[in-house]
Amino acid sequence: MDAEAAKLLGAGLAAVGAGLASLGVGNVFASFLESALRNPGAADGQQGRLFIGFAAAELLGLLSFVVAMILIFVA
Repeated sequence: MDAEAAKLLGAGLAAVGAGLASLGVGNVFASFLESALRNPGAADGQQGRLFIGFAAAELLGLLSFVVAMILIFVA
């Protein structure tokens, strides 16, 4: 396998993380909605944790996208 093919294969594998980040965000919001429906009084206290979980999942997706772009255009 030549270097160009390995680079593109690695970028494709890194881009999978961007797709998996959407699953993470979906899980975060699904868990929040489930807990908010079970205990509506505690939903306001959990909203900060919701945004932290959302930001963490999105950060991992963005990092995998950046790694894929670095592999394609820089390396």
